[in-house]
Amino acid sequence: MTNTSPPPSLDRLRALPRAEVHVHLEGCLPVPQLEAWARRFGEPLPRPPGQLLRFDGLVDFLHFLDWACGLVRTREELAEAAYGFSQRLAASGTGYADLIFNPTHWRPWHGRLSAMIDALDAGFHAAEQDGLPPVGLCVSLLRTQSADAAVELVDTLVALRHPRVVALSIDGNEATAGHTGPRFAEAFRRAGAAGLKRTVHAGESSGPEGVRDAIEWLGADRIDHGVRAIEDPALMALLAERQIPLGVCPTSNLKLGVYPSIDDHPVDRLRRAGVPVSLNTDDPALLETTLEGEYALCQAAFGWTDAELRAVALTSIDASFANAGVKTRLREALNRW
Repeated sequence: MTNTSPPPSLDRLRALPRAEVHVHLEGCLPVPQLEAWARRFGEPLPRPPGQLLRFDGLVDFLHFLDWACGLVRTREELAEAAYGFSQRLAASGTGYADLIFNPTHWRPWHGRLSAMIDALDAGFHAAEQDGLPPVGLCVSLLRTQSADAAVELVDTLVALRHPRVVALSIDGNEATAGHTGPRFAEAFRRAGAAGLKRTVHAGESSGPEGVRDAIEWLGADRIDHGVRAIEDPALMALLAERQIPLGVCPTSNLKLGVYPSIDDHPVDRLRRAGVPVSLNTDDPALLETTLEGEYALCQAAFGWTDAELRAVALTSIDASFANAGVKTRLREALNRW
């Protein structure tokens, strides 16, 4: 599609009121910080310093996350990571985020979920006191976990009832884990019954069947990625009919090989088919992207007008798990943009 209007500046896109609903704490740890922690603990780098962010597909990327999170060993470091994430949001002009973290990646914190959530909450609370954007936590299962481990995690979250935790998530490599909906259905049922929202990674390394799995077995309130729903017209119609939003991450899909170019990416076709889509960064520090950059990328590729940019931003707000007050404030600001 040819864009006949000049692209908005990054400064103007930073001023676009919006939320981010698909971003991982594991992918927000700055590389200089990781290198400093590795030196402190005498941990070897997984590859030479200049090549740390050269990933050979999704599997290599997930292994890197395990290494990076293994460097975060104290409450102070976790709180620092949380505060740094809030600073990243503010720098991009983002008004709220649902932040995903997967306890399985954080080896030093295994068996200490309550302490981990408390440490993150301390960092986010300090950030909010300093005027930085609010953040909700989505605690994620890994697709290779057992049904019992999934239920145990949910039961722990329900017992904690920590106000910072807004949702249960599931992530990991769908291509290697296969059909996992039945395995995790009970955990997601319990989460929903306890008032937690449910967000599911699907339709990235799997095809459209992964998205259908998330809807039919896990009761997903939101799909993370979901882009391969484009391959199934009936599924697209279902997403549009039920208004199930997709948290789309274009740069991530390009860098991890889901699509060869932005011109091949289906985000605009999904949007035009009536599927609610938001733009997100996934793992911005490791994929070297920003949220305003994602909006600029799509505006340039698909010729989005101001009205279309506002519509995508509104979807991000509506699809977020922010409280009513935060959503109202962001919607009112968006109306003035």
